[in-house]
Amino acid sequence: QVQLVESGGDLVQPGGSLRLSCAASGSIFIILDMGWYRQAPGKQLELVAAITRGGNTNYADFVKGRFTISRDNAKNTVYLQMNSLKPEDTAVYYCNADIIRIESSSTYPYWGQGTQVTVSS
Repeated sequence: QVQLVESGGDLVQPGGSLRLSCAASGSIFIILDMGWYRQAPGKQLELVAAITRGGNTNYADFVKGRFTISRDNAKNTVYLQMNSLKPEDTAVYYCNADIIRIESSSTYPYWGQGTQVTVSS
């Protein structure tokens, strides 16, 4: 079994900051790419940011310069530092990780349960 558990979502005013965390646990051999996605009401799921095991990052244009993704491989954790938040950043944020389990040689994608971020005055 593998679990991804997100935390850090909250209600914040425009211009504020939040830091999301996502910790993976279970029978993990190695975690490859990790990422954050979001889904706003009535909209499709969209990629926010991704990071490789080696630390290479990729950002959606709408968060460049405002959000920073990072990871701690020793803790099997990925973070999303969100600054200068806007009302349009309001969404449920999900973490994703490509994981090879101890008992398998194949890579599978795993998802967290989501954490709500609301940006409003």
